[in-house]
This record gives sequence, C-alpha cells and structure tokens, in this order.
Amino acid sequence: MSLEVTIASLTLRHPIMLASGILGTSPFMLIKAYKAGASAVVTKSLTINPRNGYPNPVIVELRFGLLNAIGLANPGVENYLAECLEIKNMLTRIPIVFSIAGTKVEEYVRAAQLISETNLGKALELNLSCPHVQETRFFTEDPKLAAQAVRSVCDVTSLPVFVKLGLSTNLMDVAEAVVKHGASAITAINSIKAMVIDINAKRPILSSIYGGLSGPAIKPIALRVIYELYENFSIPLIGVGGITKWQDVVEFLVAGATAVQVGTAIYKRGFKVFKELVIGLQKYMENEGIKDVRDLVGLAH
Repeated sequence: MSLEVTIASLTLRHPIMLASGILGTSPFMLIKAYKAGASAVVTKSLTINPRNGYPNPVIVELRFGLLNAIGLANPGVENYLAECLEIKNMLTRIPIVFSIAGTKVEEYVRAAQLISETNLGKALELNLSCPHVQETRFFTEDPKLAAQAVRSVCDVTSLPVFVKLGLSTNLMDVAEAVVKHGASAITAINSIKAMVIDINAKRPILSSIYGGLSGPAIKPIALRVIYELYENFSIPLIGVGGITKWQDVVEFLVAGATAVQVGTAIYKRGFKVFKELVIGLQKYMENEGIKDVRDLVGLAH
C-alpha cells in the first residue's frame, strides 16, 4: 500500500500535513509535529517586520471549532530564520513549507527571497487571505493583485509556490489568476471571518471584534470549495478546514485534494491526531481494496 503523494516537487510520505497556525510559531514545534506523524509542516505566517498582533483575548473555543484573532503575530521572517539556522541540522530533513504574509506585493517578494537563500524550505505558501487582517484580504478579493503577488514571488524563487485562498465571492476568478501566473498548488480554505458576543458584557469577546473561524463548522464549506476547484483546474489542491477524523481526510481526497492540512484538531486533541488519521486512512484503503492513495483523488467527480 502506498500513501505517498506529490505536490509539485514536494514528495510527502502521506497526505496529512500540519496547517499554518499557532502550532508553527517555533521551529521546535515543527520538529515535534513532524515526529508525531505529519508528512510536512507549515510555519506560522511570517511577515517582513515583527508583528505583535492583537491584545488578548485572541482565541475563543467554541463547541464547533475555534475563533482566533492572532493578528498575524510573529517575530518577523529574519528573526524566525535565525532561530531555524541555529538548529539547521535538525530541520534539513523535514519538509518545511514557509507561510508568508504581507500588505504589499514587495513584502511577499522580500520574504520569499530571504527564505529561499537559507535552503531550509521545501515550498512557500502565500497567505493571501487572513480574515482578521484587512490588508491581506485585499489579495484574496482582487484577482489582479493576487496574480501580481504570485508572479512576483515566482520570479525570485525556485521553490514551489502554494497559494492559500480564503472564502470570497470571486474565489474562482482569483484561483484562475494565481494558476495562470505560476502557483504550484492551491490551499483552501483559510479561516472565515466571524465573531462572538458576550451577552453579559454586551460586546464582542475578541479585542479585534472579528476573528477567523476554523474547525468542524467550516468543513462543508471547505469541501465544497475543493470540489469546485477540482472541477475547474488541474493544479494540485490542499484541503484545509475542520479535519478531525479519518473520514474527513477521505472526503477531501475524493473531492479532489491531493493532500490535507490539520490545525484546530491538534489544538484540541494534541499531536496524536496525525497517527490516528493515518491509521484510519490505511484501514479504509485496506477495506476498499485501494493500494495507492492517489487513486482516491477526485473519485467523487
């Protein structure tokens, strides 16, 4: 039985990756996630300059997921890379995807250059759609701006460029634009803009008012987006949004995803989730007589 999948030049031992988020805030956490069973690990979204993000509270646990407004808090690309280089020998064999974000095309380009120079990353993931940082949302709503960001980044790096898209009314137009201008894969979807109100205080709980909803609540939406992307494009797809059990993994694969990313489930249940998902996927394939996981991709069409 083969669980191996390939996205551009990145070959993974199985389709289940660590999603970008708070679990990728340090290189040591990336190592921990990989050793726990992730096939690849995605860093927290990094910006050119350090960001403090929003003041607390920034996370609300819901019965159907998480609402977060971290605000792209991160130490900045150069500081993060410096930390990685201190333990470079521990990271070189790990498939690391560096997530980068910015408010201008130039910021994405500079971050891509700095990362590429270290030879640490196996791919880049352009976060064009943080739902609670307005400046990044412009990219996921504007096909021309998204295309410019992707094209400009591809011009300065030989690494595969994954593009993470959020939910927007013209998502297919944006997807078409990034595919035409060099994207190696599309990651979908980002968390969805949402809010929670404290009825006793009679005001929003999050300091930023709005946050990004992730977890099981958004899975049917993410699944629909992957299905539609597969119908329209031949580019590899990475499904993300509410994957908590092996059945979810299979759903995304047959909808058209080559791989999936997991985030909220790990926050709730720990790194053991990776092995549970892999074992569940293996048993399903055995029961169905499927010898290669790639044969599952797109079967729902």
